Amino acid sequence: MITLEAVYLLMGAMLSGVTVVNARDTSNPRRWRSTLFWALWALLFLAGSHLPHALSGVIMLAMVATASAGLGQGTRESSTAAARAESALRLRHRLFAPVLVVPVATYAGSVLLKGLVVNGAPLIPAAQVTQVALGLATVLGLLTALLVIRPPANAPVVEARRLLDSVGWAAVLPQALAALGAVFAAAGVGQAVSTLATTYLPLGTPLAAVIAYGVGMALFTMVMGNAFAAFPVMTAGIGLPLVVQQHGGDVVIVTAIGMLSGFCGTLMTPMAANYNIVPAALLELEDRHAVIKAQIPTALILLVANIALMALFAFRVRV
Repeated sequence: MITLEAVYLLMGAMLSGVTVVNARDTSNPRRWRSTLFWALWALLFLAGSHLPHALSGVIMLAMVATASAGLGQGTRESSTAAARAESALRLRHRLFAPVLVVPVATYAGSVLLKGLVVNGAPLIPAAQVTQVALGLATVLGLLTALLVIRPPANAPVVEARRLLDSVGWAAVLPQALAALGAVFAAAGVGQAVSTLATTYLPLGTPLAAVIAYGVGMALFTMVMGNAFAAFPVMTAGIGLPLVVQQHGGDVVIVTAIGMLSGFCGTLMTPMAANYNIVPAALLELEDRHAVIKAQIPTALILLVANIALMALFAFRVRV
């Protein structure tokens, strides 16, 4: 059986390679801090499922302390800027092939691998098919890149290190914030949100409940920095008890569009540093919030559209 553990091991292997490259790169003025940070993260992926929860927490605190002290950035690259420019001119649109392979293979895998049985047991647990398919698709995308670009053998790990050094500690945010959302849900924050919403907001109609859920997902995502962190809280607080149970909304439509509403918030917040602040740094933009400013109009239009779609298709009665 292929489980998420296989994906964790792939991530751990990649981060282990990043750790080794950092340790050997004397151009990084803080190479040992960077080495320690990525090594600790690699350890969590490689052995986190088998470590006591308290020890995993200690490792996370050590990562925070290391990042707070400041991470460095080396200058080692797998090829020169001139070689990369020549390669881009030669390959042109073929450069997009590895990128396109990932979503196509993920979708195909999530459809074809679902329900696949080997020796009387499912090949992949039903709840993990999409995540495992994404992991397999990423490997396929890497192999495609190696075939199309034909880079030096060490290019994948060296360039992974270069990208992670540019992103820094913000690379950990999606994983950390998703875990934080689960903690909030377990702590009863969703129930508190539900109580506040029903007490102070007029949610007597399906449309009002949909607006509260959609806008709430976007706003809470802006605070948390990640829709995956906001989803369990807002869905437990408003989506399920009000939109679905009280007003009879279709749970699949409500939750799917609710998540999309959360992504609208991702486009508008610096808390989503890995999406909005890091690209500005990589593009060397003078305004570190330039990406967010460019995305706000689109995000607001999409949020209104998501709310309208949920109101139109989630109910069998008129709103």
